[in-house]
Amino acid sequence: MLLAGFSFAVMSVLAKEAVTFGYGSIELVFYRSLLGWMVLGWWLRAAGQPLFRVPHRNMLLRRALVGLVALTSYFYAIAHLPVSVAVTLNYTSPLFLAVLLPWTLREGVSALQYAAVGLGFVGVCLLLQPWNTPAADILAALIGLASGLLAAVAYLHVRQLGVLGVSEAHVVVWFAATGTLVAGLFALAGDWQWPTLEHAPWLLGMGLLATLGQFAVTRAYRYGHAAVTAAFAYSTVLFSSVLDVLIWDHQMSSLAWFGLVTTVLAGIWLTQQPQHHRGETL
Repeated sequence: MLLAGFSFAVMSVLAKEAVTFGYGSIELVFYRSLLGWMVLGWWLRAAGQPLFRVPHRNMLLRRALVGLVALTSYFYAIAHLPVSVAVTLNYTSPLFLAVLLPWTLREGVSALQYAAVGLGFVGVCLLLQPWNTPAADILAALIGLASGLLAAVAYLHVRQLGVLGVSEAHVVVWFAATGTLVAGLFALAGDWQWPTLEHAPWLLGMGLLATLGQFAVTRAYRYGHAAVTAAFAYSTVLFSSVLDVLIWDHQMSSLAWFGLVTTVLAGIWLTQQPQHHRGETL
């Protein structure tokens, strides 16, 4: 799982660097999805499995569209916030999941879990410090939080698809294919920037690392202890925080660091609960 955490952290760094080249969030979604579609699609075909002729296509499409908006929101947050902050906001999905479970899957949530949710959002406030933050950064932070909420909604779809017997491989391929097609259409309709050879390593690296991270997550959950694996998923926050300092010399106040750690610890505790063992990775 540490490999997955490192892969997703470096992918986020490459995405932030690609923004400096003039690529928008929707274009980053396209390149991230395209590589995943190619690799995972080839893997499914090599295994003799169909790509799209599967049951429950409507639910697969809904999950893919929710994931697409979540990923676009995540890349927007990365473009406008430090990578460690954007990653932490995206990893608030267990907090939102605890709130959504009683209303969607009719699963009970204890008072202690709600307390952890409240503590997690207190950590978010301390991390963002909205009383001392420009409005533009607050907007980016809210969009980053939205990526966490939508990741939780996507996870609910994955839970339902799992009950229906749909494999995770098909969920991921549908997500990648939908992201490629929809993001590609939106990018072409907007201010599309054609990639250059100079930018290719960043874009290819972003897509390949995202795919590597997805494979590593799948393997970790398949062969490791689910609760431990879910906790180690938060290594992405650790790696991105270190890279923030090393690459951009990003400095946060002690209060912001305390908020980040509080949010992460609340999320880790929630992932240890039975209905939270499996997280959703964008």
